[in-house]
Amino acid sequence: MFRIEKVNSLIQQELGEIILKEIDIFPGTLLTITRVECSGSLFQCKVYISVIPEENFDDVLSLLKRHIYELQQILNKKLKMRPVPKIEFLKETKTKEAGRIDELLAKIRKEDIEKNE
Repeated sequence: MFRIEKVNSLIQQELGEIILKEIDIFPGTLLTITRVECSGSLFQCKVYISVIPEENFDDVLSLLKRHIYELQQILNKKLKMRPVPKIEFLKETKTKEAGRIDELLAKIRKEDIEKNE
């Protein structure tokens, strides 16, 4: 399990650098690799991304998918491991869920404070 976590972290870091250097993301758009999840066999790797502004997400995902072969080839050369997991880009949804949970908790705390006053 520890090995997979290290590989996840390594791929997140390396892929972030590769995308920054190789792909021209649209002006005024911020792309973040929020997390990486490799399969136990290390054959596949889900790369979760977040895009700000969110309206540009589909365009950015399409751009990444068009360049996935190039990105995979560069990643294969940079990583000294075999096999290098096959990457797949997906939309990050957990950060939005976490933000919603934070909002609800803040609301509950505020209501609690108002009750106690």
